[in-house]
Amino acid sequence: MAIVTNAQSQWQFTCGLEVDFGSEENASIIYATLAIDKELQPDKVKRQMKVSEGKLSVNFEATEARFLRASFSAFVDVLILATKTIEEFGQGIEL
Repeated sequence: MAIVTNAQSQWQFTCGLEVDFGSEENASIIYATLAIDKELQPDKVKRQMKVSEGKLSVNFEATEARFLRASFSAFVDVLILATKTIEEFGQGIEL
């Protein structure tokens, strides 16, 4: 994870996260689950997600550090919940 400032853009603060789920199927399930929830303040925070080679990659951009922190923290909370739910109730799925 890195937080980088860029004075040239409205989106001055960025952060990336990559989680390896071990398979394209597992990463796609998590992606589909998390893609439903949109950012609450899209004018202040942008989130892009993609799945590749069994990994979920997420990039956040925000106008202020506090919006980046709040968005990232909330996302990680839901990511953990989704992962635990699949581990508990998924049939034959190991994460």
